Amino acid sequence: MTRWTGRSMGKRWQHAFFYRLIALGGRRAAYAFLVFVVLAYMFKPSAAMRSEPYLARRFPEARGLARWLHRWRLQWALGKVLVDRAAAGITGAFDIRMAEEGTAFIRSLHAEGRGLILLASHVGCWHISMSALPDLLSVPASVVVFRNSGDYDRHYFEHQGEKPPFELIDIAGGPKTAIAMIQRLQGGGLLCLMGDRPFGDSRVCRVPFLGGEIEVPYTAYHLASVSGAPIVVFFAYRTGPGKGCHTLGGVIRVPEGLGKKPEAYAPYAGMYAAMLERSVAEEPYQFFNFYNMWDTDGHQNQTETRAD
Repeated sequence: MTRWTGRSMGKRWQHAFFYRLIALGGRRAAYAFLVFVVLAYMFKPSAAMRSEPYLARRFPEARGLARWLHRWRLQWALGKVLVDRAAAGITGAFDIRMAEEGTAFIRSLHAEGRGLILLASHVGCWHISMSALPDLLSVPASVVVFRNSGDYDRHYFEHQGEKPPFELIDIAGGPKTAIAMIQRLQGGGLLCLMGDRPFGDSRVCRVPFLGGEIEVPYTAYHLASVSGAPIVVFFAYRTGPGKGCHTLGGVIRVPEGLGKKPEAYAPYAGMYAAMLERSVAEEPYQFFNFYNMWDTDGHQNQTETRAD
């Protein structure tokens, strides 16, 4: 199947140029230059076509110029999100919030005493949404990450060399990863994972999405079954320059003792996929999918790199 590798398309000097531009002129200077970068990608077939599988399903009636404009809006939205992420690390300026009722609801779920799983997606400003975790609950938090060793793009907290306000767990860490995730939940903490992309040797199950079938990791649902922790699905939308909001997609409760078979978790992964599809319907240019996630035949690894 086609799998995401986690490696950015940009070269080291290109990332460094934008980081320097933001440091000198702020995010608005970077937005201005971003126009030319997005145009360059739009006329580079290998880059432009990475979004085609998604756009063809989200906008099946769009052809020619209409499809080109959809692609432009998606690439432009991604570019602004990436500038905002770098600016958050370089200048410290980013404001992401959640409505008070959403925060209160999350706190009530955590009060059940089983820990809490936050299931995120590659939607909006997901890169820096985790910076708001300390504002949700004053408990230890862990974020499960995947990092390609050849990637030059930086997380927001890496720009200043600061320690993030949460523990990082490497998804490729083998048994240590599973132990760290379970321990975080058993200790009553927060555990955040991505729900929409399998990578490496992720265990997956198939679910319907945008008229086709995709594979998503079932790690979160397995952990919920083992620990009894509820799963909160949320989306971090970019709402303006340096601003974002957390929106709750829903809650998934997985029965305990379901074992390890993928089919046991498919119904719960399907609930997540339905929430993601609603998100895509509402914010089509904030779902940053740049590989063919519907290519579920075979088991070869993806050779493409990411555009984000």
